[in-house]
Amino acid sequence: MNFHSGYGVAFIVCIQLVGCATPTSPVAKIEAPVSRAEQQQAQKTANLINTKSYKRKIAVARFSNETRYGRSLLRDGDLDPLGKQASDMLSSRLIASGNFLVFERADVEKIQREGALTSKKLDLVGVDALIIGSVTEFGRFTGGKQGFLSSTKNQIARAKVEVRLVDVHTGLAFFSAVGSGEANTESGAIAGYGSRADYDATLNDRVIAAAVSDMLNSLVSKLEERPWRTDILKVDGSQVIISGGKHQGIKVGDTLSVLRSGQKVKSQQSEFNITLPSKEIASIKVINLFGNSETDEGSICEVVNGNLQNISRDDLFVAEKKGGGS
Repeated sequence: MNFHSGYGVAFIVCIQLVGCATPTSPVAKIEAPVSRAEQQQAQKTANLINTKSYKRKIAVARFSNETRYGRSLLRDGDLDPLGKQASDMLSSRLIASGNFLVFERADVEKIQREGALTSKKLDLVGVDALIIGSVTEFGRFTGGKQGFLSSTKNQIARAKVEVRLVDVHTGLAFFSAVGSGEANTESGAIAGYGSRADYDATLNDRVIAAAVSDMLNSLVSKLEERPWRTDILKVDGSQVIISGGKHQGIKVGDTLSVLRSGQKVKSQQSEFNITLPSKEIASIKVINLFGNSETDEGSICEVVNGNLQNISRDDLFVAEKKGGGS
């Protein structure tokens, strides 16, 4: 048997083996018990259940610059651009998330002066938490490599931003977070041809943005843990009008808890005024919403369980119903 005939026999054997390996019946397709559309809708529903619906009220104070970068004896430290940039970026990201009501505190004096020109007094709204922070590290340097006919230049900037959350009622700092960022610009040339990188001023912007983004997730998670609550504006029989409406995520049909504030007792151990646990005395259901913005909106509710008669509304507050807002 020559080489060609042997190759032909081997080829025929391979064809036969492949034919034997081929299944005689097609694989049956098994359909899911529910359609894809139903699966997608169930996933959306699960996401809605796990998402907190009510927006917390927060304020961002002006950040300070604790580094030597950009500091000058001729410049007021409160107007340092590095700290101002960090606080403005954080405020913008919190507003863009749509999960919070963000109130101005850093430039409140400017708002007050503008209000005075219109003969209107600025009516500040209380918040659930205040964010205070600083730029604690910032630096940039230039590196690169030099070869026989080629060279590279790399500009690198690094920054660190630290924030803390403060309880506005007690002044207690109850959480802190740190974010780090790095940005770079690289250029190269071969035999004298290629790009040349001058001083890149945008590195400062990009590295601060990266540091703010790095600590944003942990900050948002902690803020959403803060209990949402609001006050009662009026009680009229079985009808209750509360502060807050659609801009805070309240919807018609939501069920909320009415609680009586616990007694305040001063601790001899910590010197803090400790509020004893509150007690739920009624449940209310939202039947209507009114108002056009965060500052003038409210919700009309009806009592579905309990009794609010002969109780001062100053001793009461409204909170999320345990297990969900609806």
